[in-house]
Amino acid sequence: MWRAPFRGNKPVAATITIPGSKSVTNRALILSAIASTPSILHRPLRSRDTELMAQGLRALGIGIIESIDEKGDEIWSVTPAPLFGPASIDVGNAGTVMRFLPPLAALARGLVNFDGDPRSHERPLGPVLKALEALGVSIDHKNRFALPLTINGSGSLNGGVIEIDASSSSQFVSALLLVGPAMKNGITVKHVGGTLPSQPHIDMTVAMLRQFGAEVDDSKPAEWSVKPGSLHGQDMVIEPDLSNAAPFMSVALVCGGEVTIRDWPHSTTQPGDALREIFTQMGGEVNFTQEGLKISGNGKIHGIDIDLHDVGELTPSIAAVAALADSPSSLRGIGHLRLHETDRLTALRTEINGLGGKVSEEESALHIYPTRLHSGTFHTYEDHRLATAGAVIGLVIDGIEVENIETTRKTLPDFPGLWSELLHG
Repeated sequence: MWRAPFRGNKPVAATITIPGSKSVTNRALILSAIASTPSILHRPLRSRDTELMAQGLRALGIGIIESIDEKGDEIWSVTPAPLFGPASIDVGNAGTVMRFLPPLAALARGLVNFDGDPRSHERPLGPVLKALEALGVSIDHKNRFALPLTINGSGSLNGGVIEIDASSSSQFVSALLLVGPAMKNGITVKHVGGTLPSQPHIDMTVAMLRQFGAEVDDSKPAEWSVKPGSLHGQDMVIEPDLSNAAPFMSVALVCGGEVTIRDWPHSTTQPGDALREIFTQMGGEVNFTQEGLKISGNGKIHGIDIDLHDVGELTPSIAAVAALADSPSSLRGIGHLRLHETDRLTALRTEINGLGGKVSEEESALHIYPTRLHSGTFHTYEDHRLATAGAVIGLVIDGIEVENIETTRKTLPDFPGLWSELLHG
């Protein structure tokens, strides 16, 4: 148990550096692995998810050397190499690792075994595996279309046109697009299912493919084509993870005062950029400064009725803030969050209500009616975003014990340290 630091209505004044984006780091690692020349990644995120991705690439033969530059920033130098098995890859509970690495492993020669945390066996992977099988890849998944599994790669893929139902995760589309340039005929991916979640993450994939030199056509709705071709290694700085900024920005809303997030990009494909508008609607004032993005609050929080379908990963922090608002909130379009690290809708309802809250859930929505909360335990279900949500509530509700704060290492190397740094200015 980690006792969440209590601050009450004491305003904060702090500037903080958020570590690099997990989504950008792991996409950059995949693209660097299939490029024709080495890449240098400055300020990559070091977290469990990115370390698992790097370990998986090393297992397939890719060279990744870690160093520190003269400014004290971390650098990962990635050297492409032929991909070979046999290899064993631990995906942990990382969606990007369990979905992005199997298509890459299909380009390797030999057997590649995949396994992960118990929850990873329950998370959807079938559409990616079915697509790979349609492309001629031999996969032993015991007819479960889930982890654990073994890919028997032939060393190459012809590619072609693939139809896929990505209604449960946009990562299914990104997984195939990222390795499209390495396929003999490239790839065309057509989404044929229900509403596609997290479109910004696909936009990120397309933008990064183009950054590495790929030719991508995304002019048709729900269809993306990547032509075969050689990618060029990049010397790039990884943006700060804007989704991870959500709990830190929340401090200004919940306690009052101001928080500045250093190096916030003026233009980005990260879904977390939506926080600027969302937290403005909830009572904050958001402005760019020379140092980054500053959010100011006066301790008064307004409820919000919003569709978070494209930015679902922001839901836990927004729900925590909404539970402390002066009016009800409805967070809609988030049914796909039931398939994330845990069923986030049920988990948020259970934990906030366990503290005296009043939250109801529908299949794809949460309705939050602010009430007087009390101390208690906030369970996290091994979900990093549940843990940070508990910390946000603990700012103004004394006596919140967050279970397994270490789960935040999934995307933040030292959340407790950063949290303490911000709260103490």
